[in-house]
Amino acid sequence: MAAQMGGQPILILPEKVQRYLGRDAQRMNIMAARVIAEAVRTTLGPRGMDKMLVDNLGDVTITNDGVTILDEMEVEHPAAKMLVEVAKTQDDEVGDGTTTAVILAGELLKRSEELLDQDIHSTVITTGYRLAAGKANEILEKMAAPVSKDDDKILKQIAITSMSSKGSEMRGEKLAELCVRAVKAVAEESDGKLEADIDNIKVEKKSGGSSSDSQLIQGIVLDKEVVHPGMPRRKEKAKITLLNLALEVKETETSAKINITDPEQLRSFLDEERRMLQEMVDQVKKSGANVVLCQKGIDDIAQHYLAKAGILAARRVKESDMEKLARATGGKVVTNIKDLTPSDLGTAALVEERKIAGEEMIFIEGCKDPKAVSLLVRGGTEHVVDEVERAVHDGISVVAAAIEDGKIVAGGGAPEIEVAKRLREYADTVGGREALAVNAFADAVEIVPRTLAENAGLDPIDILVQLRSAHEKKDGKNIGVDVTSGKTLNTLDRGIVEPLRVKTQAIKSASEVAEMILRIDDVIAAGKLEKEAGPPGGPSGMPPGGMPPM
Repeated sequence: MAAQMGGQPILILPEKVQRYLGRDAQRMNIMAARVIAEAVRTTLGPRGMDKMLVDNLGDVTITNDGVTILDEMEVEHPAAKMLVEVAKTQDDEVGDGTTTAVILAGELLKRSEELLDQDIHSTVITTGYRLAAGKANEILEKMAAPVSKDDDKILKQIAITSMSSKGSEMRGEKLAELCVRAVKAVAEESDGKLEADIDNIKVEKKSGGSSSDSQLIQGIVLDKEVVHPGMPRRKEKAKITLLNLALEVKETETSAKINITDPEQLRSFLDEERRMLQEMVDQVKKSGANVVLCQKGIDDIAQHYLAKAGILAARRVKESDMEKLARATGGKVVTNIKDLTPSDLGTAALVEERKIAGEEMIFIEGCKDPKAVSLLVRGGTEHVVDEVERAVHDGISVVAAAIEDGKIVAGGGAPEIEVAKRLREYADTVGGREALAVNAFADAVEIVPRTLAENAGLDPIDILVQLRSAHEKKDGKNIGVDVTSGKTLNTLDRGIVEPLRVKTQAIKSASEVAEMILRIDDVIAAGKLEKEAGPPGGPSGMPPGGMPPM
């Protein structure tokens, strides 16, 4: 980029830098974001299609989960990356509605382009969008129906609605029930408010069987095996010690050398090693523990002593699993073997090693009032079990969101149609050019029911006309599209329901990213770095004239 002053060119930016200004920059960014939105649009809803993603190593992922698709795609364009961030934020905040958030952002940008073509300034559009997003969330709050932690039927319907788009609707009933039970197990009341931390639900997947073989364990499943063949494989009324230390002889912290000059010294050295390990095992026995779960290593000799004492042991248990084990069994993680007391032990009705899909796993189950549980997810093949796991993650997330907020809305595009209708009424009160942006926002929100209809093979125009007509009536706010029957009906009564947070977060994220992209009027992109044989101008890095460039 160069500027001309008095006939003398002045270099401002290096060569090979690309620069896009004004409408060119906006058009390019909007197009990139819309391409991303179009890529995931066909996956929305129970009748949405799947995508097959093949990475450069040849690994295949088959999914219709918005955030997984965008995560696996190698997106280069900076504006497109912002839409990927929208999906990730939605996933972190709610765990579902990632596709909705992305296609809504894409549609907002599409509608804004029409306004830009009418010479409406991008600042006016972003102001209108901000007003519309605030009003939309206000409308959704008023529409929401209450739900309680004990309302199992509605919580199950929420999970089924979320998982129906993941190709697991055939097994939805069973999986939804597992999700509800898992979330209710870990939900705790804090300051009069319910909190359900889904990090306390461990999802372990194993291919083999079918997804209907998935099960909830009132405790923890470890993908580990018993360390010694002489140890018992099953312990009832287990007393569990959780160790964050190695049952091994410690090495010195500084590098040290031991000189042994005769066999007697060697024997004494080995005897002392054995005695120290025996002491550690005796300490475990004295506490009354009959199961040892160790975060670090267990020496072969210590394994032998534990086996002789009839203690079941596993080693190299992950730190995250140790935290969950403490919550599930009521035990404490001990960092010094000498501090181990009977009060530190956790309890479980059964600890057992079982073979699942040809691999040993340790089940710690029958814990009394566990605050961490495990879901063992099964599926016919690796790809199926991966998609079922994603479905279960979404199911758990939406149930947790519904329990925490205590509010739900109808599904099937009903809230979007109602929001669009009310925003058009609101636009009349806004006035000025911002009203055009509010109307554009209302049109954009309707992309959700339109896409649901398109993906189900229905006529989107007919469906939208029917929905708008139904919402004009007094009690029509919960009328949405049921894609299985192809009819418009009261989706709240039909059991097609979603947590309020899915909708509010999608609108917040989508409007904010659309506003940010619209405010960009200049894109300066550095050229690709080229590997050169040496510095320019010869070995010294100086140009032939001897003067560095100014």
